[in-house]
Amino acid sequence: MSEPKIVILDDAPALYAHAAEEIAHFAGEAVCTHGEFTICLSGGTTPAATYDMLGSKFHFSIDWKEVQFFWGDERCVPPEDAASNYAMTLRTLLSKLTLKPSQVHRIHGERSPDEAARAYEDELRNHFGIGDGEFPRFDVMLLGLGDNSHTASLFPGSAAIHESERLALAVEVDDPTQRHRVTVTPPVINNAARVMFLVAGAAKAQAVWNILKGPRDVDKFPAQVVVPDHGEVIWLLDKAAASLLT
Repeated sequence: MSEPKIVILDDAPALYAHAAEEIAHFAGEAVCTHGEFTICLSGGTTPAATYDMLGSKFHFSIDWKEVQFFWGDERCVPPEDAASNYAMTLRTLLSKLTLKPSQVHRIHGERSPDEAARAYEDELRNHFGIGDGEFPRFDVMLLGLGDNSHTASLFPGSAAIHESERLALAVEVDDPTQRHRVTVTPPVINNAARVMFLVAGAAKAQAVWNILKGPRDVDKFPAQVVVPDHGEVIWLLDKAAASLLT
């Protein structure tokens, strides 16, 4: 595994713009290379601002008809619920694009958690044409970082951190607003060609230090599980989030 690439931007707006630029660049590269761009999306406020920019300033920079949209995790709520990652992406990006339904591969949070996880595994296997023991290879996997060092819905102490065979799991997390979720597993994240962390704000500074500089303890700092053997990890940080790094 290569060392993570760390890019520090002046502030959050600069981070949003740089992330959108990078995604547009990687999309063009993927479409030219193999005819489509597969992106696994993250929830949260930082990605939302980036998605909004992709749908406006970068609307004509990406061949959207060749983009396949997936999600790294989802709360077990209906797709129109304000807590839904899909709903956020629909509002900020997807509604601004002309897409075919087959391009959007959402996690069906309105189903029971286990059923939604199994259905999403089937969706991933069908699109990527993979069988048992194989994992999808996303062109870009977007991730956020919680102030408790979680990423996707891999929370401290979760057994899902150590999953090595499943593609997606139903998890119950330490979040009173929505405990039941579906998340992709570490081997799915680690099989991506590029993993991009988008992290902004001083509240995340300790978590950033934990992952990049702290002692190795994936149960305490779940985002440390992101160690692709054949992929690149890019950390896009604003100065506030990077403030504890030397």
